[in-house]
Amino acid sequence: MNNNNDVVVVLPGIMGSTLGVRGADGSPAADHLFWAPSGGAIWKLIRRRDSILDHELPEGIGDEHPGDGVEPVGLMPDVHAIPGIWTPLKGYDVLVNQLRSLGYHEATGDRPANLVLAPYDWRLSNRYNGQRLATVVEPALERWRAQGGPYADARLVFVCHSMGGLVARWYVEKCGGHEVTRKLITLGTPWRGATNAIEQLVNGVRKGIGPLSINLTGFARSLPSLHQLMPEFACIADGSEYLKTTETTVPELRTDMVADAMAFHTTLQEAERARADSRGMAHLIVGIRQPTNTTVRFSGGRATVSESFGAENDFGDGTVPLAGAIGHDERLDTNIAVRVPENHSALQCNRFVLDQVQELLTAAPVRRRDLSSVNVRARVPDLVVEGEPLEVDVSAEMDADAGPLAAGAVPASLEVTVHTEKGRVLAREVVAISNGGDTRASFAGLPPGTHTVTVTGTDPGAGVRPVTSSVLLWPATP
Repeated sequence: MNNNNDVVVVLPGIMGSTLGVRGADGSPAADHLFWAPSGGAIWKLIRRRDSILDHELPEGIGDEHPGDGVEPVGLMPDVHAIPGIWTPLKGYDVLVNQLRSLGYHEATGDRPANLVLAPYDWRLSNRYNGQRLATVVEPALERWRAQGGPYADARLVFVCHSMGGLVARWYVEKCGGHEVTRKLITLGTPWRGATNAIEQLVNGVRKGIGPLSINLTGFARSLPSLHQLMPEFACIADGSEYLKTTETTVPELRTDMVADAMAFHTTLQEAERARADSRGMAHLIVGIRQPTNTTVRFSGGRATVSESFGAENDFGDGTVPLAGAIGHDERLDTNIAVRVPENHSALQCNRFVLDQVQELLTAAPVRRRDLSSVNVRARVPDLVVEGEPLEVDVSAEMDADAGPLAAGAVPASLEVTVHTEKGRVLAREVVAISNGGDTRASFAGLPPGTHTVTVTGTDPGAGVRPVTSSVLLWPATP
């Protein structure tokens, strides 16, 4: 039987909240949305007159709100992205519907909620959003507790994807949230940051090429949140050494914003070390086995990323390297992290991840799907301009500890499928593979839109763990 006495709070990742502006006539922000991609039409929202890029933050915003009338409205239902700023991410409908199926519900009429969807203005500092979170979740918890009986001692359980975990951590550790929180479940959260954020901030957003002549760099560099996604761990190659962002000069970026981002991470880490119960309430679900940028080298004012530390490759979820996904001063083989071979963009939709979340919420065993023994890696570009081929590099390898079930070999082929967000198959290719070797599937003539790429085995009995990624096909004619 499910235990629904607590209040579950869902926080999305960066760009995962719809945003609007309160009208001059007092009409709600929900009536004036400017960031709410629907059906994959992301380019329309970036190119229209009132777009997200018109809401660049002022210099020196720090941990404040700019007073521009922008408000978060809801969780993004489908794929969302700003090309070149962060990985295209799937929406949160699958996760929310799973929680509803377990008996969690939002407030209706006089019925208090034990499910709180907590969108936030992802442009702003995670400190600001952590403080604001208290004004959302604590009144909801009080209303739930007011029912008395088994609900009187209810607490909060956070289920957070990506950057949402940083917001929740700040609330828990720095805003008194630990007093009313039972569990913190993070899905692909960059506890120590992600190297991609450095590359995107330093190099700027792909621009000046055909339809992508929009300069998105100024908007990206105005976001305290994106700076706070930069790695805390030493990942900047300097000869044979690796340095932290504050131990060198990061080209193109304001030194004060870089230092403040590092301070955000170190302050959180110090607070977690000082509170004995912090580690016990944390449940990390991380993506693994995917090609992931981990280190970076600066030359000529540009950032060049690498997937390894010297000869070592820790992999990750395609966006967050394993070194950035593991918190609490833990080693990469820590027992507080559940590892799932999946891409960052799809962790919140992955069936095994949803099983894990269910078990953590209900404290009851969930019947597992059979785990496979073949791991797939897929390298899928975030952005392709219409007319260019979509090229997907894939490989597979056996689990090192798969034992006799592995039969010593990977399957002879993998199936790569491209489909729309509504599930319509656009293209499919079967590619021959070998153990550990890369093979490329190439798709030409795909229509513009936000598409999903799935890599799986051709034989259902081959024991292949499928992986999923999203890609934005930018239209050649806006």
